[in-house]
Amino acid sequence: MLSPTPLSLFCALLLCLPLAVIITITSPTTTITATVPDGSEHIPVTDLVPAAKTHQKLSTFKPPPEDDNSLFRLASRVNSRPPPGSPKKIAFLFLTISPLPLAPLWELYFNQTPKNLFNIYVHADPGYAYDSPFSGVFAHQVIPSKPAVRYTPTLISAARRLLAHALLHDRSNYMFALLSASCIPIHSFNFTYETLTRSKKSFIEILDNEIGSYDRWAARGPVAMLPEVKFEDFRIGSQFWSLTRKHARLVVDDQMIWAKFDEPCVVWDTCYPEENYFPTLLHMRDPRGVAPATLTHVDWNGSFDGHPRLYTASEVGPQLIMRLRKAKPRYGDDGTNGSDFSMMRRRDPFLFARKFSSDSIEPLLSIASDVIFKD
Repeated sequence: MLSPTPLSLFCALLLCLPLAVIITITSPTTTITATVPDGSEHIPVTDLVPAAKTHQKLSTFKPPPEDDNSLFRLASRVNSRPPPGSPKKIAFLFLTISPLPLAPLWELYFNQTPKNLFNIYVHADPGYAYDSPFSGVFAHQVIPSKPAVRYTPTLISAARRLLAHALLHDRSNYMFALLSASCIPIHSFNFTYETLTRSKKSFIEILDNEIGSYDRWAARGPVAMLPEVKFEDFRIGSQFWSLTRKHARLVVDDQMIWAKFDEPCVVWDTCYPEENYFPTLLHMRDPRGVAPATLTHVDWNGSFDGHPRLYTASEVGPQLIMRLRKAKPRYGDDGTNGSDFSMMRRRDPFLFARKFSSDSIEPLLSIASDVIFKD
């Protein structure tokens, strides 16, 4: 037998090289599913390993940062559109400085609904001593929260924090509705869902020429808002709104207007930042992208100390719910969007109402099925 020469070995290697390349290219590329702890999304992670070793799950999820600047910056970069093929979701944002005394009514509201149509987020002031933890549909829905104090910009921060967590948590969140502990639904979930998800506009009250507007604008000092927020751009509105995903990203991305409202007031009794920041920002950035009205009914007749009327147990009944439903939202009157003909023809329904006392929960539950959830 002839011994192989160096030349013959070299030629043999050259002949085998194409086969090695083909085997390498056609080796299976596997995808490992990284499960996000909150269960909201499965992130595909490509890994070039043999298929037999792909049974384990890798977690690449990082909790949202707790410092606001990093949180808002991260949330502002999320995709502006819901994923194709998945149902739109409503993000219910509960901003509270107390327990949720009306939670049993919301339990009924959400428990009759497919879970893939909504998400719940709670910002609970950590300075309050909560006697009972959040349970039921509100269990494990509390985001990292900070104190939220009236007459300060901390209420704005709390709402922005809720928006940021909702944006980061689920790309399917399409509309973001801000609610308080004293809010109730006045329609079924299906009615509310259809109303919000069919809209391409945000619902936020934007009012001009209101009594006391100048005092509110100058609450931080006569020139504190300048030059970014001129008095003619300053607006007033309800702090409870429903924002599209586009506008939710706009809010968490904003730094310039927020910096002005983040300044402390020197005149506290005209300082209501949460009623001014959001309508002012949306008016300045995208006035045509909103229906300038809130869909949360409130009665300012008989208001006290800056708080609207409080409905008590003795007032709750079918007649009250029907009266709230029949009321017409007030649309903006700034001449840009509010008083034009398209707005005058709108007849958007109120979906929520406030303020309801904690003792009203029993009569509310008694009419929930036959009145509140029946459209």
